[in-house]
Amino acid sequence: MSGDFAAALSEHPVPAHATGEVVGQVIESLGTAPDLAVVFVTPPHAGALEDIAGAVGATLAPGVLLGCAAESVIGPRREVEQVAAVSLWAGRVGPVTPVRVEPPDPFTEADPIAALAEVGADEGIAVVVGDPFSFDAASGFDSLARRKPGLMVAGGMASAARGPGASRLVLGDRVYSDGAVAAVLGSGARARTLVSQGCRPIGSPWAVTRSEGSIIYELAGQPALDRLMHIVEQDLSSAELAVINRGGLHLGVVVDEHRAEFGPGDFLVRSVRGADRSNGAMAVAAEVEVGTTVQFHLQDAAAADEDLRATLAGHQASSALIFSCNGRGTRLFRVADHDADVVADALGEIPAAGFMAAGEFGPVGGRNHVHGLSASLLLLGATGVAADAS
Repeated sequence: MSGDFAAALSEHPVPAHATGEVVGQVIESLGTAPDLAVVFVTPPHAGALEDIAGAVGATLAPGVLLGCAAESVIGPRREVEQVAAVSLWAGRVGPVTPVRVEPPDPFTEADPIAALAEVGADEGIAVVVGDPFSFDAASGFDSLARRKPGLMVAGGMASAARGPGASRLVLGDRVYSDGAVAAVLGSGARARTLVSQGCRPIGSPWAVTRSEGSIIYELAGQPALDRLMHIVEQDLSSAELAVINRGGLHLGVVVDEHRAEFGPGDFLVRSVRGADRSNGAMAVAAEVEVGTTVQFHLQDAAAADEDLRATLAGHQASSALIFSCNGRGTRLFRVADHDADVVADALGEIPAAGFMAAGEFGPVGGRNHVHGLSASLLLLGATGVAADAS
């Protein structure tokens, strides 16, 4: 393991034993007093999260401790889904600022992410973990884009809770049930955010020539559904058609219209929610303006595997934090440990940890978004392709 980072995972069913195992392994590899530590636990250990966080804080003594309870957690080459597990990561990354994001008053128009926008430099990276029932990440990221467009976000929504007030978010020695918690890395941290949206494009890009909000009526002067049907009839196999019938059809929206050509990574991918055969219109999970360039995408296990490998290609790092969708794992790939294995295959046996989220945070085209069925990664000690923080 790198001398600046360490990660460990325990599947011991007793919280105190599991905590002792991961803390012991991290201290053996790294020592004490890292700048940042993150701890993630599965639901069987969620009730003991205060004690787990307290033990990590007392023995490891990190500058900032961040974490949550999640449906599944990730460690080095391992993903533990739903059964008892604790994943711990720690690193020396330079100054780190803890941020508590309180849920806004529902009777006001308060900025849902004001606390994050008011901390730190105008550029850098923040690791954010939110409560899916009270943290309006999409609106918050829109506000962040206006106030601090250079601050990129990696992280995701905690996924262990089944209803409001049941999330468990860790910041320092406190455990919260709502809002969000964050750790803002200093400008000196060598870090890189990556997002694999798990899709591949089909057909060709087209300009939206008629739309209203999230309804697209025409692509390049033809009904949107007709454009899709032409692709289905001319280009797709029966297996690819089956992906569409299972709900795997998405639309990629170009994030930078100034580019001469568009390829993987140039699209913000959103799901296609339905179509109207009477007028050829399609409903998309995003508002799409007239003049926007779009392209249909397919999302399935093969596309997700290919896209993650392509996203990581050319990168090097000393450590990684992984925030994968809770719809991935064995639900999508039918085999265990997929994303953790791909990260290790691409980057080597580096310290890695994370959790499976109910919505992943990460930038596409230089702007933060909430994603689904994606893998958002934060590479630490990053070198290689576009290694500067972004």
